[in-house]
Amino acid sequence: MLTLTYEFKLIPSQEQIAIIEDMLAVCRRVSNYALRERKDWINSRKCAVNCCSLNQEYIIPADAPYPNYNRQAASLTKAKKTNPELRRTNAQVLQQVLKNLEKAFSNMKQQGYGFPRFKNKYRMRSFVFPQFKSNPISNDYIKLPQIGLVRIRLSRPIPEGFKLKQVRVVRRATGYFAMLSLQSPVSIPDTPTSGHPLGIDVGLDKFLATSDGELIERPKFLTKLQSELTLLQRRLKLKSKDSANRHKLNQKIARLHQKISDTRKDFHFKLAHHLCDQAGMIFVEDLDLRTWAKGMLGKHTLDAGFGQFFSILAWVCRKRGVYFAKVDYRYTSQICPNCGAYTGKKDLSERIHKCPKCQYEINRDVAAAKMICHRGVIAVGQIVE
Repeated sequence: MLTLTYEFKLIPSQEQIAIIEDMLAVCRRVSNYALRERKDWINSRKCAVNCCSLNQEYIIPADAPYPNYNRQAASLTKAKKTNPELRRTNAQVLQQVLKNLEKAFSNMKQQGYGFPRFKNKYRMRSFVFPQFKSNPISNDYIKLPQIGLVRIRLSRPIPEGFKLKQVRVVRRATGYFAMLSLQSPVSIPDTPTSGHPLGIDVGLDKFLATSDGELIERPKFLTKLQSELTLLQRRLKLKSKDSANRHKLNQKIARLHQKISDTRKDFHFKLAHHLCDQAGMIFVEDLDLRTWAKGMLGKHTLDAGFGQFFSILAWVCRKRGVYFAKVDYRYTSQICPNCGAYTGKKDLSERIHKCPKCQYEINRDVAAAKMICHRGVIAVGQIVE
């Protein structure tokens, strides 16, 4: 089963915008109510059996079951009969809100995520229509339940043989978007290991260096707009809370952040395709980027977005039939790629690799990329040139 997600810009009318905003508000209230119900049940079980809290405690009967998804979905069905606000919102959309909350609690227990938070009117930004009986897209319009025919900007054609499974409507700073989840019952075989190998070393002096000697400069997405962003955030401190001017300034800041994010993502996609044009196999380091983000250069690391780039590169490689793999990152800059001798640890200011044994001299990042390529070729069992 192959699943693709295509994102398109929606161009709704003012009436449709009002409906979308109302659905987001109802979803937010349902999510907060369900979260409060679960939180009160958990807090009521924390009190000692022989005393009560000195502050306050919400008392729930001891035999009351935990409000999981099934119980909350049943309660939602009953509430829709008496609450007109819930009746005007699609039932499946509200069920998806409860499923997302169930998933958040599951991730908290299994993967160590934080406790789910209550959402204000700015944090609830999307809702999902989970299924469609027929294809809702015709010409330049998409038919959504309760919203009607919404104009959509089809910036690229939808591939043949795929069936639309669900649509997520997302509100962003620059407008409304539809994320279409497409599925096809085809099986994609694993990409074979063939073609020219290419090792990639990422860094902050240069965005990346390849084993073929190419150096890509690091675009400073945030740094270029940081002065403008700082000025706007300084003005935000002077605005009254919940005022119209504060809301307008928040929207302007959000549009600036989205511009930075979109520029970074566009650069990552174009660079990934550029690298796939040169190689049949691509190897990168298996880095723990969380430790990079906590250091003194954390802001620049997050601005570069190496984690997003690796994810995009892996997806583009799979799409274009290029083999992608991660290799061990240890000592890639401390071993000579020409003779294999250990050259010792280098300072960050030292940008040239010079082997004391074979006198091989090359850019430090390119030497590390050659070592990454060497390890990747050995891992897949190919012959090193």
